[in-house]
Amino acid sequence: MSDHLLEGLNPAQREAVSHIEGPLLILAGPGSGKTRVVTHRIAWLLEHGVAPARILALTFTNKAAEEMRSRVERLVPGHSVWVSTYHRFAARLLRRHAGLVGLEENYTIYDADMAGRALRRAIERARIDPAMFNLDQIRSRISWLKSQFTLPDDYEPRPGYPLGEVVRRVYPAYQALLAQSNAVDFDDLLLHAATILRDCPEIRRSLDERHQFVLVDEYQDTNRAQYIIARALSIDYPNLAVTGDPDQSIYGWRGAHVGNILEFENDYPQVRVVRLEQNYRSTKSILRAADELIARNLRRKKKRLFTENAPGPPVRLVIYGDQNAEARAIAERIAGEVASGRRRPRQFAVFYRINALSLPFERAFRELGVPYQLVQGMEFFQRKEIRDVLAYLQVIHNPRDDETLLRVINTPARGIGRTTIERLAEHGVANGLSLLDAARDRRAIGSLNKRAVGQVGKFVDLIDRLAALADAPMEEILGHVLTETGYKEQYANGEGEEDQQRLANIEELLTVAREFDERHAGEARLDEFLEETSLVGDTDDWEAESDRVTLMTLHASKGLEFPVVFLVAVEEGLLPHERAHDNADQVEEERRLMFVGITRAREELQISHAFQRDFRGQRKITIPSRFLMDLPRAEMEMVDRGGQTPGGGDWPTAPEPSPAATFRSRPSIRLTTAAELAGDAALPTVAPDEFTQDMIVRHNQFGLGRIAALSGSGATRTATVDFIAPPERRRFVLSKGELRPLKLRPLKR
Repeated sequence: MSDHLLEGLNPAQREAVSHIEGPLLILAGPGSGKTRVVTHRIAWLLEHGVAPARILALTFTNKAAEEMRSRVERLVPGHSVWVSTYHRFAARLLRRHAGLVGLEENYTIYDADMAGRALRRAIERARIDPAMFNLDQIRSRISWLKSQFTLPDDYEPRPGYPLGEVVRRVYPAYQALLAQSNAVDFDDLLLHAATILRDCPEIRRSLDERHQFVLVDEYQDTNRAQYIIARALSIDYPNLAVTGDPDQSIYGWRGAHVGNILEFENDYPQVRVVRLEQNYRSTKSILRAADELIARNLRRKKKRLFTENAPGPPVRLVIYGDQNAEARAIAERIAGEVASGRRRPRQFAVFYRINALSLPFERAFRELGVPYQLVQGMEFFQRKEIRDVLAYLQVIHNPRDDETLLRVINTPARGIGRTTIERLAEHGVANGLSLLDAARDRRAIGSLNKRAVGQVGKFVDLIDRLAALADAPMEEILGHVLTETGYKEQYANGEGEEDQQRLANIEELLTVAREFDERHAGEARLDEFLEETSLVGDTDDWEAESDRVTLMTLHASKGLEFPVVFLVAVEEGLLPHERAHDNADQVEEERRLMFVGITRAREELQISHAFQRDFRGQRKITIPSRFLMDLPRAEMEMVDRGGQTPGGGDWPTAPEPSPAATFRSRPSIRLTTAAELAGDAALPTVAPDEFTQDMIVRHNQFGLGRIAALSGSGATRTATVDFIAPPERRRFVLSKGELRPLKLRPLKR
């Protein structure tokens, strides 16, 4: 019955797929069909009688989780298996058992920006001079401690370590502030989940019983807290199958511990070990370079990578004069291959060690009209306007969240100044109230003048009106937030390009909400939407089908592949990074990072460095990376551009697009005249799904109005409309045809 799941698999893959009970370690080299093996193994378990609810698959990105989920559905239709990121699993566990760690189930998940604000307040409370230590240093250290499952009371800094002493004082103050706001940061999700599983045997046994078969992908990137979670779920039923590659462990700086996979056989002596060594992705030339490089590492499990693919062209090693020559030459080569029809822009990727190195390439691509997408720049859900709008939803969901309330109380500006906010905060502290409750008690604050009391009252009324909608569909809630707060209007009335870009992003958030409602078939919940938008990963906004060159860091490239890869700035201090210095473990991780970059390439690979580079305001003569000495240079094509700016018309270029090509500006519009509104014949009939937020509509009885919010789809799509005269709000089922949109005409310029 299930033999079809083994068709087309090599012997090692078949062994991994058909294993059922007992621990399993799959050492999967790059391009070895790892995802196929994991999904076929889930399907194999299902077809051999394992109930879907007994299976839990954990991975690291939303994209990977969705890919696994869809593949399993195609292999075994009608079976719903829980495929989740580690953080989403932890968030769900925490929702059910929040009280065990001092939280309520409606807790807020802080993004990096909100966590940073809370940390600044914690530093003030701990009476630390903020000029003494960089905020990022303190934040990074606390994050690392949490990843290692070190609680505030357990932390003992080593003697003579000044930063450690600061962290010892700030860490507990920060956690207390989070608890006060009923909030967690990203690292707390894992920390609290691991704490619950460690301290509550009944919950641990219950989850172990429920998830008898646990699969963990990318196990080499797990930290101590994730290790505790996986182990806790696999004690009574040790059917833990982990997949990973020590040679691709690149997140040590985030707390990942490569020893988790290297020592798996010590944790489970009865483990079956399967090595996936055949590469299906890269040419022999590319794989040879990768294999030679990674063989220099000592902390690894040896594998014999091989491929039946063609040899392909040799790997190129190119020396440029400076970073501008490097970027220009690469941009010209891509432009030429696209113009000749040999390749499409989406087939190229440029990798670099840190984001700061992208600027010369962005400039060169713009000059030559090469379309590109910058990944891990400012992700969609980290943009200011998106964070602002989502903050309103978080306040509705968690009224105790003072940090988030501070973000929205005067955004957009509504006349509530700093002095008013400080007096509200003082009243709250003195009376044990949250900031929102202090605002409700505004008349008891004698230091507030009449105007301030009035403005604060209007804000409280606004939050209460929005909170009354908390059970509505997400698109409808968001629509009301945008309409009633005036947030969207401030950008709709703006004339600058930045305002139009922000407006486009806000409208895209409405699309996200509508798609969320459709996926949840009328059962969408505010907490689930906030959880989903809070747990978006680094590359979840990467558009695989977009016909643009991809610019990204080596870390962001993990799990992706491209026909042609340019690995740039391979120089000492950049790759390996200067932080590695002579630390052997960190140098090995930097070498693994380069290995990951090389093995993303399918057909062609170019590695380059520059003779000199402008970086951080200084021009320096560079030193080629030590890793270049690890490559099989005798088999590579070596090119020395000698500092000469390449080009001179060698490659034809494409026409330059508009700088704003990524965004569509909304045309200026005018309303139809009263004469044109005389009869219904002048008003078009449109399908329910064509109505949009803020559209001006007409109703035969109520006259003109503006759509304040939308929800649903097709025949069930509804609109909430604010009518102009007399002012009143009504709701309509759009398929009944009672509303007609006005015709809008672009103004002539």
